[in-house]
Amino acid sequence: MYEFTRRRSRVQGSLPESIFAEASVTNCPAREPLRSVARSPRSLAMLCVRAWRNMSPAWRGGGRWAVWTRTHSQGTTGRLDLSGIYPPIATPFTPREDVDYRKLEENLQKYAKIPFKGLVVQGSNGEYPYLTEEERVDVVRAVRRSLPTDKLVMAGSGCESTKATIQLTEKMAVAGANSALIVTPCFYKGKMDSHALIQHFTKVADSSPVPVVLYSVPANTGLELPLDAVVTLSQHPNILGLKDSGGDITRIGLIVHKTRSQDFQVLAGSAGFLMAAYCVGAVGGVCALANVLGQELCELERLCTSGRWEEARVLQQRLIEPNAAVTRKLGVPALKQAMEWFGFHGGTCRSPLQPLNTAETQQLRQDFSANGWL
Repeated sequence: MYEFTRRRSRVQGSLPESIFAEASVTNCPAREPLRSVARSPRSLAMLCVRAWRNMSPAWRGGGRWAVWTRTHSQGTTGRLDLSGIYPPIATPFTPREDVDYRKLEENLQKYAKIPFKGLVVQGSNGEYPYLTEEERVDVVRAVRRSLPTDKLVMAGSGCESTKATIQLTEKMAVAGANSALIVTPCFYKGKMDSHALIQHFTKVADSSPVPVVLYSVPANTGLELPLDAVVTLSQHPNILGLKDSGGDITRIGLIVHKTRSQDFQVLAGSAGFLMAAYCVGAVGGVCALANVLGQELCELERLCTSGRWEEARVLQQRLIEPNAAVTRKLGVPALKQAMEWFGFHGGTCRSPLQPLNTAETQQLRQDFSANGWL
């Protein structure tokens, strides 16, 4: 039986006021006797985000704090609100298969004009398995630097080992991520039972300086995060929610029901069942199709949250086929092709992923045009 308790600050001693000047903190109770951090901006950032997560709620929510900069905190209102739509952004590449930061920036400028809650960076559609660790962190840093401060950055930092996941999550936090999206380790999927996965996610959440979102994507991993593991992990104070890409609405509804006392937030992992997920209590969606039809996905969210179910049903039905085309049928190469048609930079994938052939491209166009999008 796993039990989680919210950690409280028992800090004594003090640091010079100048150390906290960058974070704009006054009367801070977290002045630990770690003067060496003043010589390292990276260490200072890590200290501040950890100190913030360890604060008593009375300190975090009260009037004793001035405003933190976004580098050091998620905000002063407690748990992060994940509700809304997030595109899991694609990673554009040059002809030499290097990350194309210019095209990435141009995509980000367009996404900033759409009412997304934030962006998922280095998720499955970002081709994260094909990027180096340095590239993954650099892309998150570039997105955070470009994106307006009111938009959240949810960074994919899952790795196969617990140790590597902890280390990468800390780097993503320093790069500016507001939360970490942690996919289930799956290479030894036969041994990844509830006990192993609870232990893995608990250790990551214990160490993470930013809130953690669980990520279950059985189509890619061959492994679904078990219901009992989700319910147990929902009790952890640093685990905010779950992105569930499996598409089983009864499972999503049951997760919402069984975690209702934990302020646990469930995100639909695909646009194809977004309306259904809202019906059973999901708070938003991480949808590949939002890279292409972002305004339309945000409109579907608005219709669902305002109870306009008949209008939502009509829009949802028009999204099912194009969504299936850019996910389970044709995958990331199709998503990138569709992005080109809709004025974004998609381009080619990094090898060994191959571009669509002629027949696949024609099928993709048909799936969009038959529903009035092209």
